Amino acid sequence: MPDFLSIDSIAFTILGYPMSYIELVGTIFYLWSVWLISKRRVLTWPIGIVSSLLYLILFYQIRLYSDSLEQVYYLGASVYGWWIWLKAPKDDGQVTDVRYSNQRQIILWIVLTAVVSTLTGYLMSQIHLIFPALFPDAASYPYLDALTTIMSFSAMWLMALKKTESWIYWIIVDVIGIWLYYVKDVKFIALLYVVLLILAINGFRMWIATTRRARTSSTAADA
Repeated sequence: MPDFLSIDSIAFTILGYPMSYIELVGTIFYLWSVWLISKRRVLTWPIGIVSSLLYLILFYQIRLYSDSLEQVYYLGASVYGWWIWLKAPKDDGQVTDVRYSNQRQIILWIVLTAVVSTLTGYLMSQIHLIFPALFPDAASYPYLDALTTIMSFSAMWLMALKKTESWIYWIIVDVIGIWLYYVKDVKFIALLYVVLLILAINGFRMWIATTRRARTSSTAADA
């Protein structure tokens, strides 16, 4: 593995915490992509692809296997989101057709997320026994890690579909992630999740405003 991609390759140390190059660059690109998506900019997707590749390698090294597999999904979802958003209507470069799912769809997503999270948590708790060559050590916090992973899957897909409630998923994931990464001693990523929580709350607020404007315009047009 190239030195740049190793968690042992340190860019600098701050307050006693060694910051690896891969964590630093992955974090910068991740924050950039979240800021762009709160602004409904298409550029968020290619920037997110770079971040996902870096985080996949990072999480594998610290044995958060569910998070590693999550990045593979993000890569595919980012390509799909990129394609969908390129075709979406825009105003000054910002995607405008964001909206809520209907009640039936929201309930379906919640049930699906809960069931798949439970099954994934069990699999991750056993994966070092099933594939010892790939996963030599037992996963850390397999059920909690799986919950944030599957919730992130749901949020990412809903976001690609421009669904406003996707931000609620991200807010929950960020709250859990702050604690999980702190106890795993990846403190910079824990701090990142504090920033992501703030961005998610702001993104939710901005998408709600856009959704309301779209409803108002639609109502006015129907009248």
